[in-house]
Amino acid sequence: MQTPSPRIEKLRWGTIEVEGCAPAKDLKLFPGGARAWDWGETGTRHVPGIQVDDVRELIEQGAEVVVLSRGMHERLQVCPETLSWLEQQGVAVHVLQTEAAAERYNELAASCPVGGLFHSTC
Repeated sequence: MQTPSPRIEKLRWGTIEVEGCAPAKDLKLFPGGARAWDWGETGTRHVPGIQVDDVRELIEQGAEVVVLSRGMHERLQVCPETLSWLEQQGVAVHVLQTEAAAERYNELAASCPVGGLFHSTC
């Protein structure tokens, strides 16, 4: 049996609450867990955006589908290299505004091992 991905319980500007994890501004979610997403680990910025190193952990943790949130006002970009890398790994990806991303993530979490990067501001 596959390890389930945690559900997003509450989302509002500046805070994401996920079962089994302390609330945070930005989160990485994956099958079996979640943790704060520290942009400083990989040098992530709004531009050029989410990098391969930001998503690699999700795949290593067993995600077969990935949801990338672009922020409440979609200011966070996604590097084209990241999308190419996910495609090369055979991973389906959904890139959405944060509230829509949370909704899609929870839908997917009910049926498959999904990972996600969530940014709760801009």
